[in-house]
Amino acid sequence: MKLHSAALLALTTGVATAFTPSFSSNQRSTTASLNAVSKKDSYDITLLPGDGIGPEIMTATKSVLAALTARCGFELKMTEALIGGAAIDAVNDPFPEETLAQCQSGDSVLLSCIGGYKWDTNPRELRPESGLLKMRKSMGLFANLRPAKVLDQLIDASTLKREVVEGVDVMVVRELTGDVYFGEPKGIDVVDGKRVGYNNMIYGEDEIERIARVAGDVASKRGGKLCSIDKANVLDVSQLWRDVVTEVITKDFPDVELSHMYVDNAAMQLIRWPKQFDVMVTGNIFGDILSDEASMLVGSLGMLPSASIGESGPGVFEPCHGSAPDIAGEDKANPLALILSAAMMLRYDCDRAEEADILEQAVEAVLDEGLRTADIKQQDDGCKLVGCIEMGEAVAKIVSTVDSAVEV
Repeated sequence: MKLHSAALLALTTGVATAFTPSFSSNQRSTTASLNAVSKKDSYDITLLPGDGIGPEIMTATKSVLAALTARCGFELKMTEALIGGAAIDAVNDPFPEETLAQCQSGDSVLLSCIGGYKWDTNPRELRPESGLLKMRKSMGLFANLRPAKVLDQLIDASTLKREVVEGVDVMVVRELTGDVYFGEPKGIDVVDGKRVGYNNMIYGEDEIERIARVAGDVASKRGGKLCSIDKANVLDVSQLWRDVVTEVITKDFPDVELSHMYVDNAAMQLIRWPKQFDVMVTGNIFGDILSDEASMLVGSLGMLPSASIGESGPGVFEPCHGSAPDIAGEDKANPLALILSAAMMLRYDCDRAEEADILEQAVEAVLDEGLRTADIKQQDDGCKLVGCIEMGEAVAKIVSTVDSAVEV
């Protein structure tokens, strides 16, 4: 996938659905090499079911996509590959070279989730999370976009007061391939007979510049406000981050209102008054934490998709939630976040905005019908508790019949 303005517009402008607004595929950004992918009749999609509830929600999503392609007359050639714990068990590698080759040769990648207690005590290089980091680095996926928008149907699912979360619509732009997760040197050594663990929090100027441009582009197509998160009062790397972000936004996005906030204050403000934020941009480790916190404003990670994108090649689309091994195989998982991630995939990598709209409208419709999986079910809410299979079937049925705002 190429990082293109149509993709950013899809996520940042308009009001077509509660999840991903509409956009014009003819629009282009003047601030980055952003080119839309041409629509075609058939796409090669790599599916990474992963671990825990991953295979279950992938099965549900595949049924929804089958209904969509049957209705709209295009083809998704889906090939499954290994990642995470499943890959460790099969080939002793959390992200095998065969999987990388499959991902890079296709048009897009749809990932469920990885991880589980089974592999927590493995050496670092044989843990599922190491496979995820390797995938991001190998595929050049430097930008992660996580929307956190509170839906009217689920506003009471949030643990915060209605007046705090009603109307919240935040986008977290997280840098994915730098920072302390990838910095060298790192390791655990023995010094004077004692173990010492260390990691290197490091960013190059060019890494900061490119994520700042993505965030500036996103903010310019939303509310025009961008808050950069750092810890510049104590970290040299954060001071460089602040300086470079200021330079890029001031020069390339003069109409964007830029502010800066220390990460500890940002964590507090997200809970205190989240509606003050429009777009947040931050580094890898701070973004890892804040994007999960922002996601929970909605009430459940089971409702939120994300996109990890680079300057070229396919993107990776995945839900924000984890693998939930405690409920794996029990038909309790919520497949909606992966279905919405598939909608983002169609919009970003496949240039299929109208079909993405259909998926998003179908998800809203099942919520309007009162169907709820356990993670979004509230006591005495009058809604029907359903499992992963039934929720997937319900979305697929609606996909076949829902009226689209645009002729497909």
